[in-house]
Amino acid sequence: MDDAGKANASDDRPVAELITELSRQTSRLVRDELRLAQAELKEKGRHAGRGAGLFGGAGLLAFFGVAGLITTAILALSLVLPAWVSALIVSVVLLVAAGIAALIGRKEVKQVGPPAPEAALDSIKRDIQEVKEHRHQ
Repeated sequence: MDDAGKANASDDRPVAELITELSRQTSRLVRDELRLAQAELKEKGRHAGRGAGLFGGAGLLAFFGVAGLITTAILALSLVLPAWVSALIVSVVLLVAAGIAALIGRKEVKQVGPPAPEAALDSIKRDIQEVKEHRHQ
C-alpha cells in the first residue's frame, strides 16, 4: 500500500487510537535518538581515552629526552662559562619557551567546542522539524 493508501486507512481509525500510536512512535523515536547519542558519546570517549594514553606515554618519553638535551646544553655552556651561569641561561630559555607554549595552548583550548553528540542533535532537530511540518497539514 502506498503512502496515500496508508493515510486514508489511518483516517478511519478513532482519534484515541491515533493519539496512542503517536505517543508510542514518539517514545520509540526518543529512545532511538538517545541510543544514537549514547553510542556517539561512547565512541568519542573510546577514542579520547586511547589518544590521551598514547599522548601521555609520548610526553613521558619526550620529557626524558628533553632532560638529556638540557643537561647536554648546560654541560656544553659550562666549557666557556661557569656552571651556575650555564644552568641559569638554559633555565631562563626554558621558562620563556614554556610561557609561549602555555599562551598558544590556552588559545587552542578556547577554540574547542562542546563535546556534544552532534549527529544525534542534528537528527533530533530534523525529527522535530518533520513533526512540525506534518502537524500543520
